[in-house]
Amino acid sequence: MQKLKPFLWFDGKAEEAVSFYISTFSGGQIHDVKRFGEDNSGAPGTVMTIDFEIEGIEFVALNGGPHFTFSSAISF
Repeated sequence: MQKLKPFLWFDGKAEEAVSFYISTFSGGQIHDVKRFGEDNSGAPGTVMTIDFEIEGIEFVALNGGPHFTFSSAISF
């Protein structure tokens, strides 16, 4: 079992990024997609988080908004 899960923060491009990662690396798959609802801070129906896996490593992609820009920093 994986003990840490990398969490990638995007500003509206999480779905596009995950599609690219899945197509680039072998063994990639999407496990779950959560979308913003009426009571959330994102536009209803747009992707909030995507749980995905590449080469046996699990990741989460988040459309967190423009508050923090995407960088090479890593958070666990």
